[in-house]
Amino acid sequence: MELTESEREQVIALIAAGKPLPARFRASLFEDVRETELIWPGKTTEVERTVLPFQSIEHIDEPRSETNAQFDLFSVDGHSGRQSGGWTNKLIWGDNKLILSSLANGPMRAEIEAAGGLKLVYIDPPFDVGADFSLKVEIGDETVTKSASVIEEIAYRDTWGKARDSYVAMIYSRLVLIRDLMADDGSIYVHIDYRVTAFIRLILEEIFGEEMARGWLIWQIGTGAKGRSQWSNQHNDILCFSKGPSFTFNHEEPDLREPFADLSSQMHFNKIDENGRKYRERIVNDKSYFYYADEGKLVGSVWTDVSSMTANSPILGESVGYPTQKPEKLLSRIIKASSNPGDLVADFFCGSGTTLAVAEKLGRKWIGADLGRFAIHTTRKRIIQVQRELAEKGDSYRAFEILNLGSYERQYFAGIDPSLPEEQRAASSRQREEQFLELILGAYGAQRSEQLPGFQGVKDKAAVLVGPLDGTITQRVVSRAIEKARENNIQRIDILGFEYEMGIKPVMIDEAKELGVILTLKYIPNDVFDKRAIAKKEVKFFDVGYVDVKPKYGKDKSVTIDLKNFAVFYAQEDADATAAGLRIGQAKVVVDTGQVVRIAKDKKGTITREILTKDWADWIDYWAVDFDYESQREVITEVVDGEEKTSWTGRYVFENMWQDFRTKKQRELTRTSAPHTYATPGSYKVAVKIIDIFGNDTTKVIPVKVK
Repeated sequence: MELTESEREQVIALIAAGKPLPARFRASLFEDVRETELIWPGKTTEVERTVLPFQSIEHIDEPRSETNAQFDLFSVDGHSGRQSGGWTNKLIWGDNKLILSSLANGPMRAEIEAAGGLKLVYIDPPFDVGADFSLKVEIGDETVTKSASVIEEIAYRDTWGKARDSYVAMIYSRLVLIRDLMADDGSIYVHIDYRVTAFIRLILEEIFGEEMARGWLIWQIGTGAKGRSQWSNQHNDILCFSKGPSFTFNHEEPDLREPFADLSSQMHFNKIDENGRKYRERIVNDKSYFYYADEGKLVGSVWTDVSSMTANSPILGESVGYPTQKPEKLLSRIIKASSNPGDLVADFFCGSGTTLAVAEKLGRKWIGADLGRFAIHTTRKRIIQVQRELAEKGDSYRAFEILNLGSYERQYFAGIDPSLPEEQRAASSRQREEQFLELILGAYGAQRSEQLPGFQGVKDKAAVLVGPLDGTITQRVVSRAIEKARENNIQRIDILGFEYEMGIKPVMIDEAKELGVILTLKYIPNDVFDKRAIAKKEVKFFDVGYVDVKPKYGKDKSVTIDLKNFAVFYAQEDADATAAGLRIGQAKVVVDTGQVVRIAKDKKGTITREILTKDWADWIDYWAVDFDYESQREVITEVVDGEEKTSWTGRYVFENMWQDFRTKKQRELTRTSAPHTYATPGSYKVAVKIIDIFGNDTTKVIPVKVK
C-alpha cells in the first residue's frame, strides 16, 4: 500500500466510524481495481433492498371466443372467455427504484423466474435536462397542458437536480437492480442520446462488464434542419449489453435484414437457381456458401430506416399523443432480435407503452412500470386496443393487471444533503417534515395539534391528516385514519394529499360513512408552495370527483349501466391572472375552478372566455365496469421475519369486464355500457371506474339485485 501516515490514520478513522472510504483510496487498498470506472460526487454501491407488497388494483382482459387458439398458453374460463391461469402481464405505477427493489427481493421474483426470467429489458430513461412531465390533453379541437404532479416534479428534481451527477446516480442504482432481475441469458437495451451516452456507456461496462457489450446502435431519428454553426445531432444511441456470455440474437429474423444495394445485387447476384431466385456463391476453404438476394443482409449498427415521425405525427395512426413515444418498428426490431415468443420482456420507463404493445403483438410476456399516472392510463388504453385487435384476428393475448406498491415510501427528504452524517440527516428530516406540515395546515386554515393520535391538525370540528410530500395517500392510510377517528370519537376527518392511490375515490368515503365517520378527501394544490398565495389566502383545496350511475335491468338476468353525471374540481391556473398576462392576439387554454376555459385577447384588447367543457362527459376519457366487484379479493404477499405471509387487504380487485374510451381517431364516448348477463340471480355489487382527461380515477360502487 502506498499510503502516507496521514492517509492511513484517515482510513482507520473512517473504518472505525463505519463510514465509506473515498474512491481515491481504492487503487491503493484493493488489488481488483476496475480498469475503467466512472466516479461522481456521492457515488455509492449500496443498492435499495426495500420490499413492499404489490397491490393489484385492476385486472383487464378482453373476452375470448372459443375459436381462439391460445388455450395451450394458459387456462381460460369457459363462461366468461377470460384468462383464469398462467402468467398475467403487469403494468406497475410508482417509483421504479422501489418497484425494482420489490421485484428483485420480494415474493414476485419467484413468479418472474417461473416465467423464464427477464430475457429482454428495454429502457428509455429521460435524458433531456430540459424535459418535464407536462402533457398536452385534447378537449375537442383545443389542447390544454396537464401540469406535472408534485411527485413527478420531485422525481424530475431528483433526476436532474445536480445535473449529470444526479442523473447517473439515478441510472446506476436502477441498472444494478435490473441486472439482478435479468435471466442469465438476458439482454438489455438502453436508449439515450449524445448528452449522456459517454456516462451511461461507462456505467454499463462497470455493472455488466466490458466484455458483455453486444452493440452500439445509432438510430437516425429524422432528417430535420441541419445546424449552420456546428454539426447537428440527429440521432439517438441504443447500447446493448448481455448479462452473461450466452444470449439471444435472432440474426435470421426477417425484420433484422435489409435489401442489398442495387450495385451489389447487379455485380454479385448473377446466378439463378431452379426456383428462379438470384444468388451468389462464395467459396471459403473449399467450402461453398450461398447467399440469396431476396433474403437481404443483416442490418448494421446504424439504423436509418425507422422514422420517428411514425410515432410523433398526429396524422399517422400510431401516435397516441405522448411526447416521448417511440416507433413500434424500432421496438419490434429489438424485441425480435433479442427474445423469442413466450419470453418475458420489461420496460421500467414505459411511458406511452410502446414496448409493451409491441411485446403483446409479438406474443411475449411483459412487465411495464412508470411514475406518471397519465403514462399508466395511456398504456392501459393502448394495451386494451391491442387486445381488441388481436381478438378480432383470433390471435392470442394475455390478461394484464395494474399494480402499485400500496404505499409510496418516501425515498429522500426534500432539501436534505445526503452527504451529512446520519444524526444530522435525521434531525434535518424531522425539521423539514415539521415545516412541511405547518405550511400545508396553514394554507388549509387548520391549526397544528398533537392532541389527536394519528392526525396532525384540526380545522373547525374536523381532524386533519396531511399526506407525505413525495408519496401517495393509500387505502391503508385512509383505513387507519378511520379507525383512529372511531377510537377517539371523532366524527369528521379531512385528508389532504397531492396524490391518491388509484381506486381510492370515492369508495373510501362511502365506507367511512357506513362506519359513522364523515370523510373528506382533498387535493393539495401546487399553489401551496407560493408564500404570496398563502399570504393572500388564494390557495384552494379541491374535493375529489363526483360520479352518478344508474343500473338498468333487462331480461334474462342482464344489467346495463348508465353514466348519469361526473364532476371534478381541478384548478391549475387562475383565469383572471392568465387573462391579465395575455398579449394582443394571444389565447391560452387553462383549467380553473373545475372547468377548461379558453381565454383570448383580441386586437382591441377585449378579453373573451369560452368554456370548453360544455358537457360533464367532456371530462371523461375512459370508463369501465366491474359487474361483480366482490368476486376477487385483493391479496398481498409480504415478507415478515424472513418468511412470506399472504393476507387479504379487505379490498377487492377491479375486474375490468367492459370499457369504453376515447382515442386519437375516436373522440366520441358512449354513456351506456353493454349488457352483462349474470349466471345466477342474487345480489351483486357493481363498480364503475372513471378516468378523467388528466389520468385521475374515480370509482363508484352500487348494489344491484338480479332476479
